[in-house]
Amino acid sequence: MNKKERLVAAIEQGTVIDHIPASKTYQVASLLGLFDLNTPVTIGFNYPSQKVGKKGIIKVTDKFFTDDEISRLSVVAPNVILSIIRDYEVVEKKAVETPGEIKGIVKCNNPKCITNNEPMTTYFHVTNGQLTCHYCEKEQDINKVELL
Repeated sequence: MNKKERLVAAIEQGTVIDHIPASKTYQVASLLGLFDLNTPVTIGFNYPSQKVGKKGIIKVTDKFFTDDEISRLSVVAPNVILSIIRDYEVVEKKAVETPGEIKGIVKCNNPKCITNNEPMTTYFHVTNGQLTCHYCEKEQDINKVELL
């Protein structure tokens, strides 16, 4: 194999999600609903990375994510880079940004919170890496959350 060959095949149209911490690769794929798509999805992990040590990479053919879908990633992999591919060329790169609020992604760690006792959507305010539950005001570290 030529040393310059790509480890993962190029795609004609779609999105490449790069610089995912290796241990979070399948969580990212699940969060984005990639296991339910009918288009080709390539998932690789444990590739060497200068940024994160070992990284994951996901290539999704014919899929372009909304800003809302991308913001969901910030909970599990805040430093990923999305590359938008058209005709085998990168036409745009986006860094994932953590939104000011997160709804329906994370479980509140307060067992008495109404979201854990009634069928309702969780809702958190995000400030400096902390999530504050909109309903019970319990704070939790964004790096230690449990996903729904």
